[in-house]
Amino acid sequence: MRNAEFDKEKVLRSAMNAFMNKGYANTSMQDLKKATGLHPGSIYCAFENKRGLLLEALEQYRLDRKAEFDKFFSATERTIDNLKSYLDNVVNECVSCDNTQACLLTKALNETAEQDVEIQQIISNNLSMLQQAFADKFEQAKNEKDISADKDSEHLARYFLMGIYGLRTFAQTHPKPEVLTQLAEQLYQDVLR
Repeated sequence: MRNAEFDKEKVLRSAMNAFMNKGYANTSMQDLKKATGLHPGSIYCAFENKRGLLLEALEQYRLDRKAEFDKFFSATERTIDNLKSYLDNVVNECVSCDNTQACLLTKALNETAEQDVEIQQIISNNLSMLQQAFADKFEQAKNEKDISADKDSEHLARYFLMGIYGLRTFAQTHPKPEVLTQLAEQLYQDVLR
């Protein structure tokens, strides 16, 4: 049997959007066929099953988010300004009410992690890597003297990550943009104190 040829990244991003839009359990093979353009047989051949597709979509999501993170911090601005820009982008994603801007990690964690240890571990690892990336940025901000040297960068990273995922969860109730903006600003000010 010959392997089907397709743009794997494009297929994975399309699958991500389908999973974020309907949730893992409610996304049918027909939904995935429509989203990816692949027939169910091709999905099974390439990814084994829907779960296999989710696992690879989670990895693509991690790679995409890492590239986005790196882009925010490649700017020549001060680290704290880049942190603010990153946080503003999170608010913009939340305000858009666009399911494709939702967080696949949050969706998958809420829906599948309790039943699937492997998915829970992948999500946990992704969040740990993001937390470490934030800790590195807080350490950099301390070196730039924008944050007090006595602050614990690891604690700031945990707090900041908790705040981001709190905003993402809170936004699911579709509050007013100004409320999310105020909460994000409070989070930012808290880490600077």
